[in-house]
Parts: sequence; C-alpha cells; structure tokens
Amino acid sequence: MYDVLIVGAGPAGLTAAVYACRAGFSTLVLGGLPGGQIASTALVENYPGFVSIFGPDLSDKLLEQAKAAGAQVRLEEAESFGLDGPIKTVKTSAGQYEAKTVILAQGSSRRKLGIPGEEEFQGRGVSYCATCDGNFFRGRTVAVVGGGNTAVGDAIELAALCKKVYLLHRRDILRAEFSLVKRAEELPNLEMVFSAQPVRIGGGAKVERIVVRQNGAERAIPLDGVFVAVGVVPNIKNLPPSLPVADGYLDASETGVTPVPGVFVAGDLRRKELYQIVTAVADGANAAHSAQHYLQR
Repeated sequence: MYDVLIVGAGPAGLTAAVYACRAGFSTLVLGGLPGGQIASTALVENYPGFVSIFGPDLSDKLLEQAKAAGAQVRLEEAESFGLDGPIKTVKTSAGQYEAKTVILAQGSSRRKLGIPGEEEFQGRGVSYCATCDGNFFRGRTVAVVGGGNTAVGDAIELAALCKKVYLLHRRDILRAEFSLVKRAEELPNLEMVFSAQPVRIGGGAKVERIVVRQNGAERAIPLDGVFVAVGVVPNIKNLPPSLPVADGYLDASETGVTPVPGVFVAGDLRRKELYQIVTAVADGANAAHSAQHYLQR
C-alpha cells in the first residue's frame, strides 16, 4: 500500500513524485518510457534553467531526481483502474498496486492523420518520431505534416540529415514560435508547402509518395518518408466514467483535484490553455500538493 501512486513517468508524473516524496509519502510511479514525449525530442530550448538541452538528457535528469527523492519507479503501463473507493487500485501486466491516492499523469500520444496508407506504411516510411527514426532517412527525401512547434522542430532536425524536407501544412501560416519558423525559413533544403491537405500515402514495399490537395487539385510529392506531427490525443483510455471529460481531456482546475476523492490529474491529460513541459511540471507539483492536503485530512 502506497500513499501516492502516480500513473505516468513524464515531466508531470516525475515532478509529482519529487514533491510527494519530499512531503514524506511513500510513492510509486508507473509508466512506460521515462520522460514521456520529451524522451523522443531532439532539443528542448524553452525549459527554464537550460539554454538548450537534449530531450533524452532532460528525461534522465527528471528520472534521476525522482529516484533520489525516494520514489519507486516501475516501467509498467496501467491497464485498468479502480479509483472510486477509499483504497485505489491500478493493474498492470505485472500485477495490481494499491494506494491511498492516485495522480493521473499519462500524458498524450501523437494524433494520426487518418488517411489511406498511413496505417499500411507505419514502420515502412510513416513515422511519428523524427528523433527516433530520422537517421533511417539520411540523404533521402521526406515530408513533415503539421504546422506547430513539434512539426517545425522535426523539419529542422530532419533537414540536417535529409537531402530534401517538405513541411506540409493545411493552413497558409505556421502556428509555431517565431524563432523556430525563422530558423526553418533559412534552411535551403526545407520547402514549406501551405494550404496542403494530405489525402493519401502510397507506395509499394515502402512509402514512395504522399498526395495532397491544394487549391482544389491533387498533387503527388515523391518521397521516401512521412513524419506526422499534427497534435496529440490525451491518454484517457480505461479511466472510470466518474471522471469528467471535456473535449477529450480530463476537466480539472490547476489544483489537479477531480470529483473523485483522492484522485488528481496533471500534465497533458488535464484540459488547459498551454501544453508545455513547464506547465506539465507545474501541474505535477500542484497535484502532489493537493494529494498531501487530502492525506493530511
């Protein structure tokens, strides 16, 4: 029996673990890849305290700090939850864990395009992680689909490896930060294609083209790989219906308090205005603080 059980080993979950341990509570963290999405991010340049830091390095530092504070970390994915009673349970493939409080911080996953060929060519030219798979396309031609910070950052990273990079965006202006856009515009092998709606991905044994619709007409772009960066989907699968959901996210204030006593939420799982590492770690601290108040009462 733990005082605090945290589901998710991303920035929110690991920060919550640090605060819970420092408050004197026995703490268990369950999750997959430590660091969450930042573990597959090449370079982080907007996290306070670091001019720039590699995503995997920041993930390692967060994990190291949580363990040093006293948290137990198990690389196990939660499969089912029992959250409505005074004793909370979380089941994984390895067993069942009990706790007095639970902090949900499972984060989010990359959203898919939902077009023909995407599923068929996943792992054969379609990827959702430029940091993980970019080196497989060294010297070749690829496209990045999206217009936010992740998409532009991926395009910049891939431009250092690939012969040619297309940045395909469905709108006529990018949503990414000015500094990223400016850097992308200076790269000679990066071509921005605006008002381009992906229609399908085609090829034989592997990806050979992506077809987009521009100005009412279809255009086929020959290439070797497609990197998808069109947003994220919160990981709320298998959570009980007693937790309120709004637009696919758990609805909770900055305190992380939910209508279920002893259950709190943090990070990308929570509905808010800004989804960044810095807001995730703030959520983690707030959720642990709320769990502390609950346990003390």
